[in-house]
Amino acid sequence: MLTIDKKSRDQIVAEACVEEFRKKLGPFVVAVERTRMAMVFTTAKQPDNPIIFANDSFLKLTGYARDEVLGQSFNALIGHASAPDILGKLKSAFGDDNEEILESTCNRRDGSVFWAAILIGPVRDADGNIVQNFISFNDLTKHKDELAQSRMFIDELNHRVKNTLSTVQSIVSQALRATNDPLVIREAIEARLFALSRSHDLLSQEIWKGAELNGLLTAALEPFQDASRKSGRFVITGSKIHLSPKVTLALGMAFHELATNSVKYGALSLESGSVSVDWAMRQTPNGERLIIRWQEKDGPVVGLPSRRGFGSKLLERGLAHELDGNVDLQYRSEGVLCTISFIVPKDDRDE
Repeated sequence: MLTIDKKSRDQIVAEACVEEFRKKLGPFVVAVERTRMAMVFTTAKQPDNPIIFANDSFLKLTGYARDEVLGQSFNALIGHASAPDILGKLKSAFGDDNEEILESTCNRRDGSVFWAAILIGPVRDADGNIVQNFISFNDLTKHKDELAQSRMFIDELNHRVKNTLSTVQSIVSQALRATNDPLVIREAIEARLFALSRSHDLLSQEIWKGAELNGLLTAALEPFQDASRKSGRFVITGSKIHLSPKVTLALGMAFHELATNSVKYGALSLESGSVSVDWAMRQTPNGERLIIRWQEKDGPVVGLPSRRGFGSKLLERGLAHELDGNVDLQYRSEGVLCTISFIVPKDDRDE
């Protein structure tokens, strides 16, 4: 912030300089006053380069009144974060014969800062001596914000790509371990990549801000719907819950595995079979825990499998790890029951 002293000696001197400034550079001053470019003039007669003129565009950009800046050192405009690097360059620029452009944060009256490209150029008298400096400000704040946002998006994209490639690698590795049959391997890989793609599409629609649990289930189970009994094959009930992108991808794969297993061996392998999915939030000492239940019924009698396949491993190990939660997969005679529970951060759900 500039030090405000309306009756200061420096201000009185500056006001006098302004009148002299106007007389000598009359038409030029009129043009500077009317331009939309924020501009100030400083005198070169004093080492701290006090401001002797500020146009309306500069006052609008910074929020200062004219009598608050006249007589003040130009350095007072420089943002604290930029000061160590920029003040030495300013000193050099003010004594330079050539125009020089510097980038710096600058102070507004309300205490906020903005980024600006600062052009400093000399004003000479009839003998060629530098008597003043003109300084223009080009507001770069929007540009800097866009650059920062672009860097953030690139970092996030790199993170997502690495996670996706890791998931794909796991899918391929597990499929190759499960069988030597090329057709079975191809089918397993393609189906799981398709499931991953559906979750990605859902997140893309929401600009990767996450997804609603109901919408995720609808998208994940859509390929398994029986067109002739679309309304009764799946029964989905639960309140509105918002999930983070990471949870969305993990649950999307999990629902695909559960549905695939159900179509091959469980309730969905029979015309009479159906699946109900419900969820609820439960308060715990560590936070609110989301509990999701996948219950199959009216299918064939279910028994404990002789070995754990890729789908079971993904659910019981991979999903639990991704969610930092618990996965309980029970092969009940009346149908598979899978219970998934994990803590949902407050920021990841709707109030």
